Amino acid sequence: MAKRFVRARPKRDRLPDLRERLNTGEIGAMKPFGRAMTKALENARFDPTSGEAVWIEEDYCSPPLTMERAKVLDDYFTDITVVEEDVDEAAGWHRIDDLPRLWEQALEEV
Repeated sequence: MAKRFVRARPKRDRLPDLRERLNTGEIGAMKPFGRAMTKALENARFDPTSGEAVWIEEDYCSPPLTMERAKVLDDYFTDITVVEEDVDEAAGWHRIDDLPRLWEQALEEV
């Protein structure tokens, strides 16, 4: 199971729409990646130093995040970078655990 450590710059004016799509389950219903993407984005963090969202996502695409970008991510983020292609999930989340949650930070600023 491949886990990717991802950084991306949020399109802040688009985040309320993404939040709504997550809340309604629209993204979670997308096959085959919806459940994994929902989990990743629900738990995404915000790095105030860089202004980027960061998260760990399960992904099997080559190149990484191909389907996810086409269907969702490119609508809501720019500069999407897979920092690490095969990260231990628990260790990856631990690395960013002290950052504020994306949804608490970003939606307050919109």
